[in-house]
Amino acid sequence: MSTRAQIAIQIGPDEWAHVYVHFDGYPAHMLPALERWKPEDILAAREIRQVMPEVLDCFAPPRAPRILPRPTREFSHLYMWIGCQWVHVVPQEDADRPRPRQPGVQSESTDIAWNYLP
Repeated sequence: MSTRAQIAIQIGPDEWAHVYVHFDGYPAHMLPALERWKPEDILAAREIRQVMPEVLDCFAPPRAPRILPRPTREFSHLYMWIGCQWVHVVPQEDADRPRPRQPGVQSESTDIAWNYLP
């Protein structure tokens, strides 16, 4: 089973590109794997099967990233470039209280506070 994730990169004042990652989106894998890559590398990949330290395994042909007005978590994990490093971003409500896992895709907006987890 795949752990899907998104990487949100700000490309304009109210524009965030959301790059899809299909495999190994959990933080223990993604944060070390992303260390080598800059936002420009991720944007150039467009759609990623798996982020690895040595290579970005990309779909061919890739789909363009979704452009949204703010970072939005639509899959299990969301990553952003903050302070010259990649961070795992968790909505404040998720960090404050455990909640049962729901089947299917969950979408959460950034209208709430965020916790940045290294």
